[in-house]
Amino acid sequence: MEINKILFVVTSHDELGNTGKKTGLWIEEFAAPYYKFHDLGKEIVIASPKGGQAPIDPKSDLPENKTEATRRYYSDKETQDRLSNTVLLSAVSESDFDAIFYPGGHGPMWDLPDNQDSIKLIESFYNNGKPVTLVCHAPVALKNVKTPDGEWLIKGKRVSAFTNTEEETAQLTHVVPFLLEDMLKERGANFQKGEDWRPFVTREGLLITGQNPASSILAVHTLLDYVERL
Repeated sequence: MEINKILFVVTSHDELGNTGKKTGLWIEEFAAPYYKFHDLGKEIVIASPKGGQAPIDPKSDLPENKTEATRRYYSDKETQDRLSNTVLLSAVSESDFDAIFYPGGHGPMWDLPDNQDSIKLIESFYNNGKPVTLVCHAPVALKNVKTPDGEWLIKGKRVSAFTNTEEETAQLTHVVPFLLEDMLKERGANFQKGEDWRPFVTREGLLITGQNPASSILAVHTLLDYVERL
């Protein structure tokens, strides 16, 4: 199997609960995978629920969170413009792509669990034998995704995501609408995790999930290694 065209799905949500603070996309989780695919010559389309400007979590650009990929992003006007002009999620079709990739950040906790366009896209990619990769908080988009026979897609499957203890360290346990690890377990997922803040990725068939920001590039490598063997 070859991946030539990839759909990135990013959040449109920028309010961190009722704190009055801003959230959105964690820029490293976008930038590192984006440039990995870009440098391999892959075609990338970026979509979001509302289209237009994808909000970036201001904390993700603090000095301690900067990486080579984020520095490249902030000196790359062309890619900044692409993230400012995302395609409307309802306007994209699974048939036009070979894989789908969801970067995280806290924003997805609010606008992706119940988004019908996102749910249908994931179901369509998965049911048509195309890889679905989600990182950090983005596995929240799996909450209401079902198999053709009506079961939760993640039931019985190995899934990773931002853990309860990582959320506690971030001091957002009581800000997020629910704890991601708890929700995934309630849906029947076989929740897997490594050390907090260390790279950890799990794959179950076409479903690839990364635990935290440190896992974003490992998730890409897991995806590429998997499709090479198909």
